[in-house]
Amino acid sequence: MSYLSPAEFSRKMVDAGESKVFMSTRDTLIRAYMAGAILALAAAFAVTVSVQTGEPLLGAMLFPVGFCLLYLMGFDLLTGVFTLVPLALIDRRPGVTVRSMLRNWGLVFLGNFGGAFTVALMMAVVFTFGFSTSPDEVGRAIGTIGESRTVGYADHGAAGMLTLFIRGVLCNWMVSTGVVAAMMSNSVTGKVLGMWMPVMVFFYMGFEHSIVNMFLFPSGLMLGGDFSVGDYLVWNEIPTLVGNVVGGLTFVGLTLYATHARTGATRGRPVVEPQESKEQVEAKEQAEPQERQDQEAALTGKVNA
Repeated sequence: MSYLSPAEFSRKMVDAGESKVFMSTRDTLIRAYMAGAILALAAAFAVTVSVQTGEPLLGAMLFPVGFCLLYLMGFDLLTGVFTLVPLALIDRRPGVTVRSMLRNWGLVFLGNFGGAFTVALMMAVVFTFGFSTSPDEVGRAIGTIGESRTVGYADHGAAGMLTLFIRGVLCNWMVSTGVVAAMMSNSVTGKVLGMWMPVMVFFYMGFEHSIVNMFLFPSGLMLGGDFSVGDYLVWNEIPTLVGNVVGGLTFVGLTLYATHARTGATRGRPVVEPQESKEQVEAKEQAEPQERQDQEAALTGKVNA
């Protein structure tokens, strides 16, 4: 389980951000689509486990399986590029501009939404037998999640909006930590362990992840949740996106880049005289009488002369 030093994986972060900027439109969309779809399936799996077992912690422990799979297959989530791509801009990599960064973010957003929405539609079919019956227990739970995390925030006004934003910040702090932790190791085992822990934290704590929400809220609308598309956009997706940008870039990307990729000059250290060993002290003490005798003899010789 080889470990890369912070200085090494910090450079990998910048390199990864640069490579995503120059990726073709086709590849960016495909990779983003699959990332959104796999994460949505993992969210559906985790909610199903939580509802059927009555143990939310178990669902949170199993949710990271989707995150790990999509990362190992080289797919891209918007939360990850929020953190990595700006570093290539800050590092002044040739050809990386604000426009190219926003282009990447826009394409990944579209791909992630397309993948998550596809799975939302498929799971709505599963939960309702092709919309021929009322949603089953898991479907009703997803509808309830949509209501509580839109209208529930709106009921608290500005305080609800602040809470939503902070949950978005905390979410991508953890998720981006998982992305970076995967760069700390060259082995699959090391990458999986590094990703698993922070992603489990975000899911169990109920933090707001913009791509997971691209699955939960369209699903909730299709499954009879009592909220609107406007509620979803204003009271969840848009503030969550802003919080995800701030959390990933501020608490993960910029901090690691500033201290490990652009390490400050070290402070001057005081010069400490090396201490003499016991043997050196004894030898010096033995030599001192002989030196005095030699000096006295030399003086006597000069006087006689």
